[in-house]
Amino acid sequence: MIVRSSRGNEIRSSEITPKQAFLEHKATRRGFLAGAGAIGAGFLTHGLMEPANHVFAGEKLNSVASKYTVSDTQTTFQKATNWNNFYEFGTDKTDPAHNAHTLHTRPWTVELSGLVKKKQTVGVDDLLKYRPIESRVYRHRCVEAWSMVIPWDGYSLSELINFAEPLPSAKYVQFISKVDRSQMPELPSGYDWPYSEGLRMDEAMNPLTLLTFGCYGEVLPNQNGAPVRVVIPWKYGFKSAKSIVKIVFTDKQPKTLWNEINSSEYGFYSNVNPQVDHPRWSQGHERRIDTGFLPRTIPTQMFNGYADQVASMYTGMDLKKNY
Repeated sequence: MIVRSSRGNEIRSSEITPKQAFLEHKATRRGFLAGAGAIGAGFLTHGLMEPANHVFAGEKLNSVASKYTVSDTQTTFQKATNWNNFYEFGTDKTDPAHNAHTLHTRPWTVELSGLVKKKQTVGVDDLLKYRPIESRVYRHRCVEAWSMVIPWDGYSLSELINFAEPLPSAKYVQFISKVDRSQMPELPSGYDWPYSEGLRMDEAMNPLTLLTFGCYGEVLPNQNGAPVRVVIPWKYGFKSAKSIVKIVFTDKQPKTLWNEINSSEYGFYSNVNPQVDHPRWSQGHERRIDTGFLPRTIPTQMFNGYADQVASMYTGMDLKKNY
């Protein structure tokens, strides 16, 4: 039985994005594995588990309701999957939905490397069944001053970090995204690919930081970062790396793509802060994309409304200097 958190609106069939053309068959629906502890033990003992049944975009996820939710009206599936930033598939907001069908999400592996005890490469389907999947409704704020409310499906990144066992010297976590021009023919020039992002270790360990495999109760569509991404709801959206192939633990602040391109506009921390304007526009308000025909303009909240859960990590920091 699929358990989902309650929604402010139901999704009509007319709003569902068509399945990608290459999905000619539906993979076997995977049952929820109640014995998560046993799974974890196998994961720890043998590294890679026995190959899992593959799942594809549009497959249902068996997700459990989460305490992490907001009462805001949810953005529709149609809008959330057709208005995206995913530059590997084009720089216009509608490009990823049109172009990302060329991404092959199986087979897919994620390398755990750097300052950890358990360096290894893990299949995404093994990650998917490593812990129960939660449905979490998060606010999602873009640096371009628009926002959505999306039910994401995954589990806290801290679960995977605890499995990897970082060394005491590991202070940061870096995420590296896939780059493959044969699968990304719209890959723009002028960027230092592959896409890279990073978090301080305490940010990565915060329970809000979500290792994400789906949205709206289904496996992630390609344009939303399939097959695995992170979602960090108190930071601007570009911090939430998509289509991850490598997670690196390091003792130095890692290179991040947007910060390297223009550090005056894209700080390493990139916390949602209405008091720190982007050099080209105000961050005091945002355009909320939800169920209406036109976006609503609403005030931006400090830490995107998650101050109670995350503000303590930045005590004593100048958040205008460390933007």
